[in-house]
Amino acid sequence: MPRKKKTDAQPQRRGDPNVVGLKAEVISQPITETLEKNYMPYAMSVIVSRAIPEIDGFKPSHRKLLYTMYKMNLLRGVRTKSANIVGQTMRLNPHGDAAIYDTMVRLSKGYGALLTPFVDSKGNFGKVYSRDMAWAASRYTEAKLAPICNELFGDIDSDTVDFVDNYDGTMLEPTLLPTTFPNVLVSANTGIAVGMASQICGFNLEEVCQTTIELLQNPDHDILSTMPAPDFPTGGEVLYDEAEMREVYRTGRGGIKVRARWRFVPKENIIEIYEIPYSTTGEAIIDKVAELVKAGKLREVSDMRDETDLSGLKLAIDLKRGADPEKVMAKLFKLTPLLDTFSCNFNILIAGNPRVMGVQEILDEWTSWRQDCIRRRVYFDLTRKKEKLHLLRGLGKILLDIDRAIAIIRNTEKEADVVPNLMAGFEIDEVQANYVAEIRLRNINREYILKRLEETEELEKAIADLEAILKSRTRVRSIIIRELKDVMKKYPSPRRTGIVNVADVTETVEEEDLTPEYPVTLFLSREGYFKKITPQSLRMASEQKYKENDSLNMSFESSNRRELLFFTDRQQVYKAKVADFADTKASVLGVFLPTALEMDEGENVLTMLDPGDYQSELLLVFQNGKVARIPMSAYETKTNRRRLTGAYSDKSPLVAVLPLKEPGEYVLRTSEGRALIFKSDALTPKASRTTQGVAVMTPKKKHVVDFAAPLSETQIQNVSRYRTRTLPAAGALLKEEDRGEEQMSLI
Repeated sequence: MPRKKKTDAQPQRRGDPNVVGLKAEVISQPITETLEKNYMPYAMSVIVSRAIPEIDGFKPSHRKLLYTMYKMNLLRGVRTKSANIVGQTMRLNPHGDAAIYDTMVRLSKGYGALLTPFVDSKGNFGKVYSRDMAWAASRYTEAKLAPICNELFGDIDSDTVDFVDNYDGTMLEPTLLPTTFPNVLVSANTGIAVGMASQICGFNLEEVCQTTIELLQNPDHDILSTMPAPDFPTGGEVLYDEAEMREVYRTGRGGIKVRARWRFVPKENIIEIYEIPYSTTGEAIIDKVAELVKAGKLREVSDMRDETDLSGLKLAIDLKRGADPEKVMAKLFKLTPLLDTFSCNFNILIAGNPRVMGVQEILDEWTSWRQDCIRRRVYFDLTRKKEKLHLLRGLGKILLDIDRAIAIIRNTEKEADVVPNLMAGFEIDEVQANYVAEIRLRNINREYILKRLEETEELEKAIADLEAILKSRTRVRSIIIRELKDVMKKYPSPRRTGIVNVADVTETVEEEDLTPEYPVTLFLSREGYFKKITPQSLRMASEQKYKENDSLNMSFESSNRRELLFFTDRQQVYKAKVADFADTKASVLGVFLPTALEMDEGENVLTMLDPGDYQSELLLVFQNGKVARIPMSAYETKTNRRRLTGAYSDKSPLVAVLPLKEPGEYVLRTSEGRALIFKSDALTPKASRTTQGVAVMTPKKKHVVDFAAPLSETQIQNVSRYRTRTLPAAGALLKEEDRGEEQMSLI
């Protein structure tokens, strides 16, 4: 297409090659300045204003939502549509209706993410233990504040916390909520900021309150005695390790292991899981179990399904006949999220600064903050009572001559002069005079005034008591203790998560129990290619494929749980498990062992061996005619080492490795064609792997021993010809009928 010509109506763009005479303006700025001016304010905004909870246990989004519901009179009123709450909250929270509703869902009773939910919900709010169970839209659900919110807003109007303007300056909102209990530890909280995160597990309300009381009375109180472990809304069981728990309580960091609760139904041969760890979901567990069943690692399970209904969570696992439910669950705990770790990171904002603190430090900070709230409340009440007392004392002066006060008011021509005339007539100040002037006509009688004056003595006592509280730290702490006891009494909260001592968990799963058990046939080629083939695959196609000039070295039947030893030409042995290799077919080349086992450059595999239980012995045959009898246990290691150096003597090349399960006769053959039969009993066992062995056969010059095998696996017919009374011996030349070369092998 022809290029469209520019016209005067088209704007000229900076950087357009067709535009002449314009220069791009480049402004240089140091990267440190860019970070300081642009990135740091954003990072601090996320940390302080969004992601990290403060000492009251709430993030700003939680606080804005709850305060809006409080102002909507939803603490004592009836439920309203969630959409109404979301709309009102947008006056404080400018981040959109979806984010606000998500916040409400997390705080709701229906969702179940908190031990002490703050939103009394009605309708479908989803479930914390389900990944796919979506909550209904806000126009369908209803909500109001839960009764425990009385502990959040009971004295919020008594100047206990600071208020600031909302984002557009049209209303005020609290910077914190004056919680009467340490909600920062009771409510689980998770937040990811910029460069830091927060992960706080929930604790039982009664245990937290009791622990706080004990610490107020005795700073050396052992926290674990009253608050032994976290309490999760989804239940389950905490695997309790005192040393690890103390470390988490001390530092605010660490992991807490939680496992599911289950029961076995013998009649149906199923396992029912009815409580799962807080950090996972039912769908994640089912997906993992299905993956294990498909991979053949969980052969005892035939099916798993989600039977969750209105009564709560239930995951059903169908077992195969004869399966042990205890062992199956031990496997599931090992391989699935049914046993999970909750990672703790108690990062909390204190005076705008993020700090990672231990449990006692958090409770100390909360106690200090709560004392300040109570002092502010007491001072607020004290100020109001002093103002009222001041008014009543002015009224008391009027009582001395009510008729005179009435006369002053009646004889005053201008309304503006009433207050000054009363001030002059009774020597009271302007506030007191205004109070007297505003008394209704019906109340200008002696009885009314005397009743008001009776309050003066009570006010004086109350003021003295409030002033004493402000001066006494002990009195302030006693108020905190009383309020905590009231919370425990009004909101009983039985523990949901059980505690199981790690030492009592005796049912463990060995690594081999996790490996599926099934028969396989193992093949090793002369070039070092390895195959593991199942019987079914062999029945379908048994013809083996090899590279050009390669052929079978050895093969034998084994099991997927067995261990293998690979002897190489560098005096090294490599250990591997059969399960480490994938099942394959006869039509593929297989795994190249030097690469798979990370062997040294130029190192080659000589033979492979199934050591069994390491209780038998080995015969190592060398080219110089010596044979070493070594116990198989010499190659057994306690650790998971994959390479053993110095596996055999380096004085002569290795010819064969023969398992010696029981005494018997063996054949050696030289490159000259001589053969020798000897008994294994003639050799003395040696403990050292690097022993040179005992001379059994003496090859002629320029010839070496190149073959060794059990007598039963050869085609020798004239057995007596090759036997000898003494060792070493040169052997006898093989006769034609004794060769059977096509039949002789190492197997």
